Amino acid sequence: MKLLTLLAVWALMLPAAVTLKDPSPEEIELIIKKFAQKESEFARARMNYIYRQVTRMQEMDPSRKRVIGKFEMTADWVFIEGKRTEKVVYAPPQSLQNLILEPEDLQDMRDTLPFVLTSEDLDSYHVRYLGHEVVDEVPCYVFAIKPKRVEPGRRYFSGVAWVDDQELQIVKTYGRPMGKKRNASSQYPKFETYREQVDGKYWFPTYTSSTDTLVFETGAIPIKLTIKYQDYKRFGAESDIKFGDVVEEKPKPTKP
Repeated sequence: MKLLTLLAVWALMLPAAVTLKDPSPEEIELIIKKFAQKESEFARARMNYIYRQVTRMQEMDPSRKRVIGKFEMTADWVFIEGKRTEKVVYAPPQSLQNLILEPEDLQDMRDTLPFVLTSEDLDSYHVRYLGHEVVDEVPCYVFAIKPKRVEPGRRYFSGVAWVDDQELQIVKTYGRPMGKKRNASSQYPKFETYREQVDGKYWFPTYTSSTDTLVFETGAIPIKLTIKYQDYKRFGAESDIKFGDVVEEKPKPTKP
């Protein structure tokens, strides 16, 4: 009797993904279309939010025990005269020793790392179902994503996305940026981005991290990268924006 009880408890402790049912091929196609539609909604909604992006990149020595160079930038995405604008509020001189940040790197930090696969971009990617997993207690469909072809002047994502199997929104991505290289030696790190639900509706990126080693002809360079997306606030008539600082809500009128 005790053995049966222990087995029952052990079974309850198994990961939820074991009992999750995989969708049929037809259902998979529908899921892909639906989560791409949700991504389109997410992309449009995020354009109406202000937030702060804190980026820190460290260049390490070969042992990974010592930081030998840094890049840091804090920027607020705000609205100035109705136009959405990136306002840099902190950017000390960088001290990277062996790395040169190209325009593509800065673009990736803004756009590719918080990857969005919209309906408009879906035809540019191969999307393949991998299975079910649980991410932070959220049951997810897992998809491999890679570009069908790489066009000049465009940045792409290649990796894996975890999609909430109820809301059909991406909650996590892992992979690397891709594109036509400016130089043959250009390297782009793998990264992991987590999202959190904002305003009870949209899963917005809140944290990106990368611990990778970029291999060049001159040698290997270990790096650490973190990006935090903070203080999401919907821009609208009820918000009073202080550019480059904090957001304060106007007090709601009291009932007579």
